[in-house]
Amino acid sequence: MLMLFTVVLVVSGALVLGAIWGIYGKLPKGVEGFLVALAGGALLLSVTSELIQPSIDRTSIFHAMLGVGAGAAVFALCDYLIDEKWGSDSGGGLLAAITLDGIPENLALGVALIGAGGLEVAALAGSILLSNLPEAAGGARAMAEGGRSKAKVLWLWVWTAAILSAAAIIGNLALEGVGEGPLAIIRCFAAGAVIASLATEVFPQAYREDRHWAGVATALGAILAFSLGSLAGG
Repeated sequence: MLMLFTVVLVVSGALVLGAIWGIYGKLPKGVEGFLVALAGGALLLSVTSELIQPSIDRTSIFHAMLGVGAGAAVFALCDYLIDEKWGSDSGGGLLAAITLDGIPENLALGVALIGAGGLEVAALAGSILLSNLPEAAGGARAMAEGGRSKAKVLWLWVWTAAILSAAAIIGNLALEGVGEGPLAIIRCFAAGAVIASLATEVFPQAYREDRHWAGVATALGAILAFSLGSLAGG
């Protein structure tokens, strides 16, 4: 339980740090795009190796296909509805998109912690942390530039971090006794939603801001996640 709360605190705390960075700090667009691509590459490899592959190994390719496909479809539908209701460039839309992105990430983190040792989730947790920082920075900056007070924007992100922390804790506690088949589908559902969010939100942003080096940064992120997984014994 202590490991669960520690990992959740660190990962969700990155959202708050990212929001502070976005509101009060400033980096060149190219650097931000590079960091976003780096985080995206790390997260893409991590959900594949830490969620999808173990689910295939423990159950079947059918469970993985069902979960990934359903997760991606649900994310795409929700993302479309968010764009239609708030507009993709509005503060509300950005916050909703980050929350929609973060819930499956943190649910996946909570599920991955079931029966896992302290180091076994290092790659996934580290990748989510890396992705949270630039995503929160970009979202918070856009909201602040849209006319909201900096204090209000920061509090919105604090509440978002709290909601996503709850998703990880609920995912861990509520699903602890679930059988391996349903658990594999849930893992892959979360992975599918994350992959869809990377394709829809993260990589397009990285390319817009750093088109010449985004591919290199994505590859470096994948190498980083692989290295974390290897150190963790994955």
